Amino acid sequence: MPGVKGPSDYSREPARHPCLQINAKQPFNAEPPRSALVSSYVTPVDLFYKRNHGPIPVVDDLERYSVSIRGLIDNPTELFMREIKMLPKYNVTATLQCAGNRRTAMSKVKTVKGVGWGVSAIGNGVWGGAKLADVLELIGISKLTSTTKSGGKHVEFVSVDKCKEENGGPYKASIPISQATNPEADVLLAYEMNGEPLNRDHGYPLRVVVPGVIGARSVKWLDCINILAEESQGFFMQKDYKMFPPSVNWDNINWSSRRPQMDFPVQSVICSLEDVTAIKPGKVKVSGYAASGGGRGIERVDVSVDGGKTWVEASRYQKPGVQYVSDAMNSDKWAWVLFDVTVDVSQSTEIVAKAVDSAANVQPENVQEIWNLRGILNTSWHRVQVRVGHSNM
Repeated sequence: MPGVKGPSDYSREPARHPCLQINAKQPFNAEPPRSALVSSYVTPVDLFYKRNHGPIPVVDDLERYSVSIRGLIDNPTELFMREIKMLPKYNVTATLQCAGNRRTAMSKVKTVKGVGWGVSAIGNGVWGGAKLADVLELIGISKLTSTTKSGGKHVEFVSVDKCKEENGGPYKASIPISQATNPEADVLLAYEMNGEPLNRDHGYPLRVVVPGVIGARSVKWLDCINILAEESQGFFMQKDYKMFPPSVNWDNINWSSRRPQMDFPVQSVICSLEDVTAIKPGKVKVSGYAASGGGRGIERVDVSVDGGKTWVEASRYQKPGVQYVSDAMNSDKWAWVLFDVTVDVSQSTEIVAKAVDSAANVQPENVQEIWNLRGILNTSWHRVQVRVGHSNM
């Protein structure tokens, strides 16, 4: 690809915030402290989790950088950055969450395979770029298309990024063409994050952002777009990021029996307290994030200070001081919702949070019920322990 450096240049690691917890160095995977997530509605770029499957590419010749569009179309095209930037620019506030967020808690039930994420493999960004629906219209695929004339039903994104799971080939993923061509789905070819050009960790110079879907489908360092009859056959679509029942193990797994995971289920996490926190008796502020996939809003966040016997409802907001209303015109439908509530804690206890989305989906009570061998989609009630005074300390 024009403008891409060779592998020897990959050793130039980007500068990164010192507070990040590094979960893997090669490839680089890191998350911020949970407390950082509730300090702002929009996550600062340097505190946004870093998720990689291979060495971080260097693309430094923007004049020659282009995205090729191929497959089941009549006119294969090379699109240059200047052409993409000539399309209408949209800013979409969307939360990206790794499918493996909260994997470490799932691995405590039984060992799972994957990067050991805590609760911060999630972030909320303002993504700026062209809508994929507008890009595809340039090559003759009209909006709200479910099948092209040539039988194209899926749009595959191929990265500059090379990874061992693809035997040294590029990372790739796909979404249905009905989603790609729907302007309301807000799928972007993004070149900005929080008002600045993307940095290398987050896909410079161009990435896909698929709101409401697990982060694995928002391909970074975009190289080409393929119009396909079937889903992408890439490793991360066919041999990973699928939700299996607890009965499936590495001996009896049948990857083809499950669809690739797309939407993220409803999720909430307490960020103002660690897994175990020593406090003084009295009032305690419990705050965190809640999010759901598919553009579903957050209808309620419940907090319990007695391990789930009784509950109080937390207040929800996106913009500080503005009461959040699910599905309201001024609510960001692809973004997380922050919550907080002040509770009285007089003795050591377990504090629990659970969220309900606008389709009345609720988080499962126990992680055991949703355990799976890849440790994805841990959306069980989030539980933290508080130790009051000198008891049990």
